[in-house]
Amino acid sequence: MSEEGKTLERESIALRILWMLLFVVIWQLAELLLGAVVLLQLGYRLFYGAPSGSLLGFGDSLCQYLAQIGRFGTFNSDEKPWPFTDWPTPQAPQGEAPHSIPPAAHSVHDEEPRL
Repeated sequence: MSEEGKTLERESIALRILWMLLFVVIWQLAELLLGAVVLLQLGYRLFYGAPSGSLLGFGDSLCQYLAQIGRFGTFNSDEKPWPFTDWPTPQAPQGEAPHSIPPAAHSVHDEEPRL
């Protein structure tokens, strides 16, 4: 390999190390956030009897994001995670059905109000 190629490779790995260090910090913050989501979901489940749909979706996206960071950090992927790519799309839950709030019952009037 030429000297120029070796220099580019060293610069490339040095840049990757910097990105990896940044994503280690992001991993730590996301891990704390995931812990908070777990506790909130547990409280929601205990109170309402079913998990929150919005927390299900966010928790799944966050887990996928952590997996993307892990794949990048372990050289399984060269693609940097969010914000360099789209935020992961949540998958359909495989566990309990989420809690849903039925729409409020109210009568529908097709008439305009009379003055």
